[in-house]
Amino acid sequence: MFTGIIVATGRVTSLAEKGGDLELAIDGAALDLGRIAVGDSVSVQGACLTVTRIEGTRFFADVSRETLVKTTLGTLSSGSRVNLEPSLRAGDALGGHWVSGHVDAVGKLTARVQDARSWRMQFELPVSLMRFVAPKGSICVNGVSLTVNQVDGRRFEVNIIPHTLQATTLGELKVDDGVNIEIDVIARYLERLMSKTEE
Repeated sequence: MFTGIIVATGRVTSLAEKGGDLELAIDGAALDLGRIAVGDSVSVQGACLTVTRIEGTRFFADVSRETLVKTTLGTLSSGSRVNLEPSLRAGDALGGHWVSGHVDAVGKLTARVQDARSWRMQFELPVSLMRFVAPKGSICVNGVSLTVNQVDGRRFEVNIIPHTLQATTLGELKVDDGVNIEIDVIARYLERLMSKTEE
């Protein structure tokens, strides 16, 4: 599990095709690699990946075909900056919301407008996911825990403060860019429980 609070950003150093899927290497010098071991989970742009090896300041992870299809990780290239968060440990602060690292869909940035020192960003989602998105609820975009300001049809809006713009990759987004979206895990389970009750 994760919180959606980005600990550091890293850069992709290589992408190697292996047997139809991908091995991703990331320079995690800004991450505390001393607390990460082979087999641990790290959220990369909101997708939970397993560390397969560590070499100096770099860690490696395999990206399955399923993950390549369901996320934006397949669009990364050498030098791409990525959001990083190690998995929670007992006693860690929960600063954002419960995040599983299981991306529900690739959304799209449809608008970004400056509002004082912040930016308002609007994203579009598949219609099937919009029932899980509520004003003042939580949502995860590229691994970042955000509060939903408004919901309109297939679109929702968030406000990105200056700190988040600087500490994550969200400030680099351009209109029509794809983003990894994870809906609030509590909303997902509530919907499942309600559907079972109605049967």
